[in-house]
Amino acid sequence: MLQKFKQYLKNKTSLKETDISYIGDFFRLKTAKRNEILVNHTEVCNDFYFINKGMLRIYTLNSEGLETSRFFAFEEMFCTALPSFIDQKPAGEYLQSLEKSELLVCKRNDFYNLITKFPELDRVYREILELGFITSQKRIYGFQGFDALEKVKWTIENQPRILLRISNKMAASYLGISPSTLSRAKSRL
Repeated sequence: MLQKFKQYLKNKTSLKETDISYIGDFFRLKTAKRNEILVNHTEVCNDFYFINKGMLRIYTLNSEGLETSRFFAFEEMFCTALPSFIDQKPAGEYLQSLEKSELLVCKRNDFYNLITKFPELDRVYREILELGFITSQKRIYGFQGFDALEKVKWTIENQPRILLRISNKMAASYLGISPSTLSRAKSRL
């Protein structure tokens, strides 16, 4: 159950095996069904997830019922509804499993205690935050002047798993284009 998680920490830190095991004791196994909502937009997020198997998506829903995907996470990645996790206010977005997923879940208070106790874990958390911020900024500002084909090329270069594992409808909502436009752009490659 914790093998991928422990290997992830071994690869990212120089923590001792005993420390990694101690940290692992705070993560509990959760099996999520396909399309299960883990965090509803009205809920406060108190869980930090490590994905052993499966994939998660963060999305919003507008007043007309149109979904906009904001983030996708895959195996051996962490994921949470971060603004809500940090500020403890309603998420305003949904966190959903896109397929049957095996997740390791750490409660917010435990997670913050762990990153206080283990500076190397805090460094990993900071790297996750920084990488997420950089990717979001590149996507937002890069997409402003991109046509559909350029958006698809950017995604292939920077986040290829999105186009390989996610439905065209969800990938298109992430890219800010229609599914038919995405299909045409992919066929031009």
